[in-house]
Amino acid sequence: MERKDLDLSDKKRIVFKIGSSTLTHEETGGLDLVRIEKFVRILTDLHNQGKEIIIVSSGAIAVGRRALGIKERVESVELKQACAAIGQIRLMTVYQKLFSEYNQFTAQILMTKYTIVDDVSRHNARSTFEQLLQLGSIPIVNENDTVATDEIEFSDNDALSAMVAAIVKADLLVLLSDIDGMYTDDPNCNPDAKLIPYIESISDEMVEMAKGPTSKVGTGGMSSKVYAAGIANDAGADMAIVNGADMSNIVKLLQNEPVGTVFKAHKTRHFHLKNYLERNEVKEEGISHDQ
Repeated sequence: MERKDLDLSDKKRIVFKIGSSTLTHEETGGLDLVRIEKFVRILTDLHNQGKEIIIVSSGAIAVGRRALGIKERVESVELKQACAAIGQIRLMTVYQKLFSEYNQFTAQILMTKYTIVDDVSRHNARSTFEQLLQLGSIPIVNENDTVATDEIEFSDNDALSAMVAAIVKADLLVLLSDIDGMYTDDPNCNPDAKLIPYIESISDEMVEMAKGPTSKVGTGGMSSKVYAAGIANDAGADMAIVNGADMSNIVKLLQNEPVGTVFKAHKTRHFHLKNYLERNEVKEEGISHDQ
């Protein structure tokens, strides 16, 4: 099947993941308020059209670092958690203020890997999401960095967003990245690299093509996005990677215009998130935590 035969305009429940490199200015690490405002405005308009919207947002640690005047990547767990505690409330204040300008209310959900692993916690999380969506809220999700440790943290928010998509049975997962989509090679190094607009199934060759993280503030390289696609697709959701530098790409994607890379859903029988988490224990070596 060609991508032109895939209709994204009728997707009802959509999870958007926005990374630190999209939220912040590369030069200073400060929040890019113009870009975030456009993001908020577009998502509110989609919500007004009757779509159910969930945001998985990185940025808490980056915002906390900025507030504390720390310019380098944070490595120690204690300082990382302190930055997250400071940055999370600042980031949510910005979201709340901007969404309220359009008369849209939000909710905050903080998760750890334990939320997924534990059957009761996972069921409770699903129920909370369902109730918030029924009430007309836009839930904003992040990993609970203030308490997460190496043993219970996600490798990055690409994986978290895919798991959220699986929990809520989303129709579509959209990863807003600092790259136009998946290429045949790293376009930063190879000028002949070609954008792959549509992927019906993830092959071993595609996994090999994916590169590690390159952003100074984010950690979700293409390898983590391919991994996220595997989770989302197996759970029954299509997934798209689009460049978040231009927020109008969201509108173009949902109008079936040729932007980004779309991974086609292929719901797997007996799908269970625990299986992915067990595999991730092996795969996440060399992938650092999203800041």
